[in-house]
Amino acid sequence: MLKIVVSHSNDPDSLSAVQEIIRQSTNSLQGNIPQAGILFAAIDFEHSLILQNIHQAFPGIELIGGTTDGEISSLLEFQQDSITLMLFCSDDIEIRAGVGYQVSQNPIMATREAVEQAKAKTKATPQLCLTHPESLTTSGVSILDGLKMALGEKFPIFGGLAADQSAYQNTYQFFQAEVLSDAVPILLFSGKVLFSHGVASGWLPIGKTSKVTKVDKNIVYEIDGKPALEFYRYYLGELPPSIENPVAVFTHDETNFYLRAPIAYDEKTGSVTFFADIPVQATIQMAEAGKQDILAASQASFMTAFNNYPGKEPAGVIFFSCVARRQILGTQTQQEYLNTKNLLNQTLPACGFYSNGEIAPIESTGQTHFHNETFVTLILGTC
Repeated sequence: MLKIVVSHSNDPDSLSAVQEIIRQSTNSLQGNIPQAGILFAAIDFEHSLILQNIHQAFPGIELIGGTTDGEISSLLEFQQDSITLMLFCSDDIEIRAGVGYQVSQNPIMATREAVEQAKAKTKATPQLCLTHPESLTTSGVSILDGLKMALGEKFPIFGGLAADQSAYQNTYQFFQAEVLSDAVPILLFSGKVLFSHGVASGWLPIGKTSKVTKVDKNIVYEIDGKPALEFYRYYLGELPPSIENPVAVFTHDETNFYLRAPIAYDEKTGSVTFFADIPVQATIQMAEAGKQDILAASQASFMTAFNNYPGKEPAGVIFFSCVARRQILGTQTQQEYLNTKNLLNQTLPACGFYSNGEIAPIESTGQTHFHNETFVTLILGTC
């Protein structure tokens, strides 16, 4: 059995908001005791107060989460300046939390500490990892690489990086009753958990393929041996590189790809800075999409996950979408969740948030990748 319940409050007062989500959760639990949870919250709340109240209401809960750029739930759909909580109850699935501190100092050590801490609490074999890590103090790719080293190259890892409503100043991560920065909290699911996922962006590659020939992490200096800025000028003319035109970075088979969105450029060096690392010698293409393509991606992501779910009745769904998608969609952002909700006859308990980068495998059995501008669906259930 896996029972998932969701609560959501847009009350601006922290105490009133947490009391509301506790009431909602208690009513939905119907006497079941939650084993674990994940909390998504806007940046301006009193997070310590919220966490303390949740732990008083549900002693011993394994809880992670963090700050966001917008929240999603099956109760209030898309909101900003709100808090939403997803709780997990199960007799045959173990869900344990771990955390690594000062991830910018040593991502490999911090992620290993988080994994070892969570593993130490269970005797069952881990099947799935959820994470809500730091996004500003270090590279999301470095955090993911550390998790893959600790869990295995093809271990399924899902999540989104903490955000701060596009201020890009400071994000917070939650672990138990702690409010942290520069941390990587995780939940490990062990036992009879079933899951499926979908990944879609709406952007499609166009034009010729190129090679990244000089790069320092997320700063690309040369593409095809020429200044990276020339690559963008070939497609955009004098328009500057922007989030509307990311590059598609192809994986080993050169059919699947993940996106990298530009955030800055330098006229003197001809370099373009992206939201995340790009490997040297990576094959790339320019990518383009309209608003309707971006909106259609949420539906495609959900349908892929729903059609591939290996069980009979899913217990709930988690969404991770990108702050860049929210910025581009503007007032149409709420349609992303509605595109998934309208596909079902019944309401599936759902929770999610807008992040500074998404984490998910592209394929069901492939390696996990770090994404920009992507909509990720994760459906959970049990045997």
